[in-house]
Amino acid sequence: MTRSLLERFIVSRKRRTALSLCFNAIPDGKPFHTFPGIALAGVCGLALLLAPTAFAQTQTPAAQPAPATAGTGNNAADAADDDSQAPVPFEGGQLTITQKEQFGEKVLAYDGQQLASNYDVFFDKIVEVGGVKVALFDVGDGGNQCGPATVIVWKPEGGTIQSTKVEQDECGAPPSAVSDNAIYFVPYLLPGEERPALQWSPTDGLTTSGNLTYMPEPGTDWKDINPEKYQNIIDAFHNEAIYKLAETLLGKDMTDMATSLLVGGGTEKTASGAFYASGCVPHACGGNDGFMAVDPAKHKLYFARRGDNGEPNAWPAVATWPADVKEALDKALGSAN
Repeated sequence: MTRSLLERFIVSRKRRTALSLCFNAIPDGKPFHTFPGIALAGVCGLALLLAPTAFAQTQTPAAQPAPATAGTGNNAADAADDDSQAPVPFEGGQLTITQKEQFGEKVLAYDGQQLASNYDVFFDKIVEVGGVKVALFDVGDGGNQCGPATVIVWKPEGGTIQSTKVEQDECGAPPSAVSDNAIYFVPYLLPGEERPALQWSPTDGLTTSGNLTYMPEPGTDWKDINPEKYQNIIDAFHNEAIYKLAETLLGKDMTDMATSLLVGGGTEKTASGAFYASGCVPHACGGNDGFMAVDPAKHKLYFARRGDNGEPNAWPAVATWPADVKEALDKALGSAN
């Protein structure tokens, strides 16, 4: 393909992820169950039947392969070397993706009527919602700064082709989950974040279902920490003891701190047994780079994030850090502090 699959991997906090959420609706106006990483607040009448596609948010955003291209069935086929995509038969017509210039935008159209355009346009799948066939497409700028928006295409009985675009914060759509009567768009949350969950149906269009608030796993403590299971040190925030202490240390800076760790890998250990990792903001490495260390034995957390002047801000002050943790910070951020 002309563009590497790696270029479409997901690292941005606003990029949609491979994760979705497991909602358990309770009838008669009772509250929803909570689940790891997310709490659902203020949702009335959101009955999600998402067993085939639901999942709990227990990990940081993971790299995903590029969206698949149009095939002859409901599921998309692998992209060809030239990024060409076959027409998709739909409700008596054809959905096509064309590109007039080699490096120009792709155009999504239905029987010649343009519905959307951008540099990346990919067929996702065809589903049935409320008895209406719906085609889903990923439409975006390309790369991994922002994920694609979701373009929903449908044809009401006796009507003409319709389409709408779903995105959040002008930077891609949250992951979607399809039920019998609606499509739900559930955002990935970083520690300290709160965002709306959206839903779409052919009758009501796009509406807000309620607010999602990041939430650690209730009842987890220092003894439950296992860094070997963390794909990224941000996963440690799912521990309630770590989350509460981080909230005390970082306050309103918690989400920015977590963002500065998004581009990162596994953890390392200091001689004293603390584990740590560093990272950076997607597409801004070398700027607001972050560092986080956890000492499970002493119940301590250490955070640092490079500021606008190149020097790190630290929580607590670096002068109070143990020598081996400070040494790990110096090594990770590349300068003595």
